[in-house]
Amino acid sequence: MAKRGGFPGGGMPGNMANLMKQAQRMQRQMEEGQKELETREFAAAAGGGAVEATVSGKKELLKIALKEEVVDPEDVEMLQDLIVAAVNEALRKAEEASSELMGKMTGGLGGMPF
Repeated sequence: MAKRGGFPGGGMPGNMANLMKQAQRMQRQMEEGQKELETREFAAAAGGGAVEATVSGKKELLKIALKEEVVDPEDVEMLQDLIVAAVNEALRKAEEASSELMGKMTGGLGGMPF
């Protein structure tokens, strides 16, 4: 007579073992993808290229480049607005790449029972 509540042989059923292997493989791929993403740089410009911001995949500001003609002591507010716009756009690009990576990694999870 079979034991109630257990699996034959005391081990995990093949389906569960395969699911665990798949989850571990996916975790490794996500870690590798995240490391690669963190080494990438994302740049965006504002004001017709007068201000350019570069951020890392870690979403850290790396560089601001200003064209000389945008530096007007009489209109500091415009320069500030252009810097904010360029930085926000660069961060949006980094976030979009991160979301795309996550979508690729988790795309096959729709049918998995959790």
